[in-house]
Amino acid sequence: MNLLGISGSLRAESFNTKLLAAAAQSAEAAGATVSTFDIGTLPLYNQDLDGDDKPDSVVAWKSAIEKTDALVFVSPEYNYGIPGVLKNAIDWASRPGYKSVLRGKPSLILSASMSAIGGARMQAHLKNILAATLTPFYLAPEFVLAAAHKAFDDEGHLADEDTIKRLDRLVRDFMTWAAAD
Repeated sequence: MNLLGISGSLRAESFNTKLLAAAAQSAEAAGATVSTFDIGTLPLYNQDLDGDDKPDSVVAWKSAIEKTDALVFVSPEYNYGIPGVLKNAIDWASRPGYKSVLRGKPSLILSASMSAIGGARMQAHLKNILAATLTPFYLAPEFVLAAAHKAFDDEGHLADEDTIKRLDRLVRDFMTWAAAD
């Protein structure tokens, strides 16, 4: 199975990008191949640019989605919702409406935050957006990593064994669900 990982954070030391790396490690241990895409390279969505000659980064983004079996979104929560950069990426990928590369693409949503709720509101917001793009998401108890600033060791790896086990199980279960879809 080929997975595409998307971090909704552009920050160099992003907790969400670190969590994405941990999820990728879990997926690879379960036999998947994982690639990532830097959504920070995409221009702001502008319908004037969404013609036959799309920007190269948009073509690459849509191609990366098309070539993968499933998506893994890992994102922080900004003002109770998804970051603008992630919304922008989804807007580009969602065209043409109801026939986009997102349609039917199984997805998993994870979040990490310094807050006590770990990005749960972002996950609810992202689920609404994915529903509008006909992108199925894995219905499982949300994986929210609260107090993310304490969750990683000095090398950027998850430090808690129970968290690692929970992530491993979620990723394996997601891959089983995505393969059956």
